[in-house]
Parts: sequence; C-alpha cells; structure tokens
Amino acid sequence: MEHDAIALVREQHPAWRLLRADNAALVLSFLGHHFIEENRGATASSELVSRLDDELYVQNAGAEHPRYPRGPAEYLDQWSDAGWLRRFYPAGSDEVHYDALPSLERAYGWVTSLQARAFVGTESRLQMVIELLRQIVHGTESNPEARLDELRRRRAAIDAEIAATEAGEVALLDATALRERYQQVASTARELLSDFREVEENFRALDRSARERIASWEGGKGDLLTDLVGSRADIGSSDQGRSFQAFYDFLMSEQRQDELSELLHRTEQLDALQADSRLRHIHYDWAEAAERTQQTVRQISEQLRRFLDDQVWLENRRVLELVRQIEAAALAHRDQPPDLHLDVDEPGLPIALPFERPLYDVRPPARVDSLLDPEADADVDVTALFAQTFVDQARLAENIRSVVPPRSSALLTDIIQLFPLQHGLAEIVAYLALGDEDITVRMDEHDETYIDLAGDLEDPAGASDFADTEIAAVVVDIGDGAGAHGPGADDRPTRRVRLPKVTVSRR
Repeated sequence: MEHDAIALVREQHPAWRLLRADNAALVLSFLGHHFIEENRGATASSELVSRLDDELYVQNAGAEHPRYPRGPAEYLDQWSDAGWLRRFYPAGSDEVHYDALPSLERAYGWVTSLQARAFVGTESRLQMVIELLRQIVHGTESNPEARLDELRRRRAAIDAEIAATEAGEVALLDATALRERYQQVASTARELLSDFREVEENFRALDRSARERIASWEGGKGDLLTDLVGSRADIGSSDQGRSFQAFYDFLMSEQRQDELSELLHRTEQLDALQADSRLRHIHYDWAEAAERTQQTVRQISEQLRRFLDDQVWLENRRVLELVRQIEAAALAHRDQPPDLHLDVDEPGLPIALPFERPLYDVRPPARVDSLLDPEADADVDVTALFAQTFVDQARLAENIRSVVPPRSSALLTDIIQLFPLQHGLAEIVAYLALGDEDITVRMDEHDETYIDLAGDLEDPAGASDFADTEIAAVVVDIGDGAGAHGPGADDRPTRRVRLPKVTVSRR
C-alpha cells in the first residue's frame, strides 16, 4: 500500500481507531470477552450496561482517581458512534440492543496474535497447503484417465495402510504432532467465527442500500422491484453467497453434526492435549452465527414485501381521495349545474316493438321428493367416505423437534429419511404446511430436491386436505421414476416428487 492509502486507513478505519483509543484496553477486554470469547449475538442494553457497570467497578476499585469516570451507558453510546458496536431495535422489541461489528473482531484478533507463543506448528500447515493444492489440481482435471490414476494411487495408499494395520504396525501421532494439529484446528475454528461477522455485515450493508433506494425512489414500482430482486439474486450468485450456502448446507447435515460432535468429544479425551473449552460446542456456535447471517439475508425479502404492502395502501388511499373530490364537486354543483354545452351525436333512434317482449309464462310448481328409492339406496357406494387420509401434523412436528435442536436447522429430506413417509404426498404437503410457533419451514426456489414415493404410499388425493394453502402449489412434476433401491429390488412402482429445497428451522 502507498503512504497516502495507509494514512487514510489510519484515520478512517474503525479497527485502527480502536487501537489508538485511550480506553482501548477496556473496549477490547470487555467487548472481546462478551461477544467474541463467549460468542454472544445481539444483547439487550440492560444486560450489557449491568455487566459493564460491574467491570468498571472492578477497574476503578482502589484507585485514587477513577480510570474510567463515565457511566456504562455513556461508554456504550460512545463505542457505537465510533463504529465498534451496532446499536439497533430488533423486530418485536422496544429495547435497544448492541452487537459487535467486524472492526472489533479484527482489532481483538490482531491484539491476541501479539501474544508470545511457546509453540508454533509448521508441519501440519504445510500438509494442509499440499492437500489444498492437490484438491485444486485434481478437482479441475477433466481427463478421466488422469483422475483414475489419482484414485488408484489413493486406493493403493489406503490398501498399504490397511495391510500395515493388520500386521500390527500402527503409526501414531506423537505429542508434538497432536498439539500442532490441535492448535491449527482451534485457530481455524475461531477465524471462521470471526469471518461470519464480516459476512453478516456485508449482507447487512446490502440490506441498508436496498432500504435507502426504497426511501428515495421516485420512479415506477416495477423498476425498483427489478433492481431490488436483482440485488437479492446477486447475494446467492456471488462467490461469497455460494461459499456461505455450501458451508450452511454442509453444517446443517445431521450426519456431519454427529461426526463433529464425536470427533470433538474424542479429541478432548486425549491426555497429550490441553483442550480448549470453546471448541467443545464450536459447531453449535457456527450454526448460530450462520443462522444470524441467514436472518440478515431474509430481511431483504421482508423489506420487499413491506414495500409492496405500503405501495398498495398508498394507492388505495389516493383512489379514495379522488373519489371524495369528485363527490364534493358534484354536491357543490347540484343546485346550479354548469352549462357545459355538450352535444352527443346519436346515430339513430332506438326502436322497441311491443310484441318483441316475451309473453307471461306460468311455471309449474316444483315437486320435491326427499325420500330415496330403497333399491337406489342399496346400490350407493360409501367406501369413498371411509377412504379419507388423515395426516397428524402434531406427529410431524414432534418428528422435527426430536431431530432438530433449538436454534438449528435441517433439511426436510434428512427428516424424511429418519421418519419414513406413511401417507405419501399428503404427508409431504403437511410438512410444508406446518406453522408451529417454534418451527419455520423455508423453501429455496433456486435449488431442487427429490423425494421418492413407493407404490403403497401414493395418495395424491390425500393432499386435498391442504389444498387451500399456497404451500401445496410447490409440489410439482410427479412422474414415474426408478425404484427406491435400484431396478429389480422391489416390484412396487415408485414415483418421484420434485420440489424446491426445503429447510426446517427451530427458534
């Protein structure tokens, strides 16, 4: 960077201003511990003021002159104005909340990196670099023979390791290699949490720009909607959006969560390591931070809906004003109508002959017989009355609660794999129509998923119980497909349902 660019960053970047502040130690120690070390999200002002008041009491105790003479609320307002905290009112709350900004995360990370390290691992990072390069090279290889050679090489290495293990030759990592790899895991995990704040702030900046365009827009509503919808699509199509979505889908897999929990638990049991308490539930912290980022993205869609509602209300109000003006003008000129001198050209005189009208026709009285013929009553088929399908939505909600922990999400396909369908298509529509207080069903129109229905589960008519919901319209394109377990595995016919990717979340 050039001299002038560095000087500009020094004056304008909030992270650099934080490092130059007189109370930087208080800001980094208090906010860093609350928002970064404890991985807390938005916090109510009453709770944060109480905790800061305790911290100020500890720091000022025993000093002749207080080191920090201001009150906790004044400090929080000052830190918000400086760009280290975000001050806002969340939806449904009338109390101010505070949340950390990426500038605080960067300054805190840089200060913690200045601490002396007794051990600096290099070998594990070199292996990680080589592995990433290998993924880049072989992941872009289009020659099938070259890819087969690489797969054979990896298979040969695995076979050699299996043979050595069967012979009793087990190569174990020593204490140094364990500490080095664990240090790399802890560093990467904390950096990933830090990156989420920056990703969330980037999405929030896009949301603010959308609100600013709506507030200052003077053109047509269609042009503005085109602009905003394009901006919303740019989030998902950008490198950052695609990478975040891939991470979110990977993390929300139940299999991946179980694997991470098992690996972290077994790592903590190793005697050669001094386990970091923050890594014990780091995957849940990732999921919570990712959900906050997803919520920021959803705010843009909610802003579009509110804009449309406001526009409809304004247009209806304008129509009522015009009608009232017309009525007032008509009443004002009722007694003395204006002489407009209007001439209406009429091409001809209407001719109506008396005999063209129809004669009066006396209708016979209607005879109503409510008694059924005994023979006709005996032939009535009542089996259709007892063939209705009932889907217990309470049972479906309990299935979701038993799989998805609070403040987490899972794919609908994963839930169906754990709890197989009992009523076919009607049960899928019932999942989409769930509306419990703690369960939210979201659909991603940019991605698709497939669910196979066995022949004994086919019940398209069962979905009529939910036909009055708009959600039922997303179940599309039901056609013949392959068997659930391959050709020949089962003689039952299988049908495939194609619908957008569905994510189920719990609050």
